[in-house]
Amino acid sequence: MEPAPFHQLPDDTKAPASAFFVRAEDGVRLRLAHWSARADSRGTVLLFPGRTEYFEKYAPIADRLNAEGYDVLAVDWRGQGLSDRLQANPRPGHIREFSDYQHDVVEMVVAAEALDLPRPWNLLAHSMGGCIGLAALEGDLPVRTAVFSAPMWGINLRRAQQGMALGIAYLAGRLGRGGFPAPRSGGSSTTYFLDESFDANVLTHSVDEWARLLREAATWPDLTIGGASFDWVAKALNECARLSRIPSPPQPMLVAVGSEERVVSVQAIRDRAFRWPNGDLLEVAETRHEVMMELPGPREIFIDAMLSRFETP
Repeated sequence: MEPAPFHQLPDDTKAPASAFFVRAEDGVRLRLAHWSARADSRGTVLLFPGRTEYFEKYAPIADRLNAEGYDVLAVDWRGQGLSDRLQANPRPGHIREFSDYQHDVVEMVVAAEALDLPRPWNLLAHSMGGCIGLAALEGDLPVRTAVFSAPMWGINLRRAQQGMALGIAYLAGRLGRGGFPAPRSGGSSTTYFLDESFDANVLTHSVDEWARLLREAATWPDLTIGGASFDWVAKALNECARLSRIPSPPQPMLVAVGSEERVVSVQAIRDRAFRWPNGDLLEVAETRHEVMMELPGPREIFIDAMLSRFETP
């Protein structure tokens, strides 16, 4: 493990994480962060962020989990945050094969064991992290419970749109443009919080959370990425289709989705929850994609349910 930077805004008084670099089996350098519990530990939460994200974004939820007695270990997925980018142009969110993210999961587990993080371990996964997390559970990720926030078990596209997106992405790859940003993915070279207005955003109703994330994107542009590449779109759609066919893992599970979800497929979430023998579906009213970064009322509904799931598997 090699020390890595951890960023904080000037007015942030929360205890910083211990950040460090590790190298995956295929040579990609990854940044990880560990927040240590401030009380007798109840276990550890393995935090799987979403696409475009960096783990500083989750400092408030890590702080809350620490206060509740949980250590937290998070990762910058390959291609984003301060982990290695995967092509010469660092701005598009890019992946060669979706299964490559499982190399990053392996390094999280190795780091958790090396740090002797308290058990039991639990999974908390958001959006794309939910897709990676379901695949990791399929591969026997050693966690006792799993909690998902708006997991990407499908993308919010109609069937015809998915077919068209796959066809265009395949053609772009054949033409050597697979690493270019796909226009419908938010193809800007900057990042969502700098491109979109609060009134039009699909992530949160919270002005305070939006302002924090906007400040972070403006202050730390090296942590951000722009739209997804054509290759990422194709690999993500194929992985969602593959995961839709696998049996549900044995771990007790909670999945939350907002009533105003417009990023991932709500139907795919409902279908999986229905097929998960020990799974609970929490549909949160007046909530967009970022349930952990919503207004206090909906956010607390999710946090209470999450803590209950961790405590009573």
